Amino acid sequence: MAKTKWIVDPTHSAIEFSVKHMMIAKVKGSFNKFDANISADPTDLTTAEIDFTVDLSSIDTRNTDRDNHLRSADFFDVEKNPELIFKATDIKKTDDDEYAVTGDVTLHGVTREETFVMTFEGQGKDPWGTEKAGFSGKGKVKRSDYGLTYNAALETGGVLIGDQITISIDIEAAREA
Repeated sequence: MAKTKWIVDPTHSAIEFSVKHMMIAKVKGSFNKFDANISADPTDLTTAEIDFTVDLSSIDTRNTDRDNHLRSADFFDVEKNPELIFKATDIKKTDDDEYAVTGDVTLHGVTREETFVMTFEGQGKDPWGTEKAGFSGKGKVKRSDYGLTYNAALETGGVLIGDQITISIDIEAAREA
């Protein structure tokens, strides 16, 4: 199949994350507004062109006070840095439907190279005849690598917020007509 453009279906897609809290549990959240430009042959992603833009103000951890704090200058500083941007620079096939997708992540004014494991989940037509493809991905980034260092020491030792962020991406995309 030739490389074609795919449009993200936001109602069937998600970008979620988790981070250690108080060294004993995890806090999970999501970003509700994001977009992607995907030009790919879903059966061979090695030649794909992929870039994501995430609206950081759309963060949702199911706690308004925490979400507002994450939007503030202590964390994302969304007034100055409203988006997280990912642009793929290299894609290698690692298994039948699995790929190592390396790219530039720009967050909080810092750009670093990161690699995510992406899986082609399948392809088919919906009840209205639109061709759809599914992709999932996982990866980890260190928030300190992006200057996100706000934290608090715990009385019992350790820190309030972990440094490692686990990111999970599930995308359903429609083939552009």
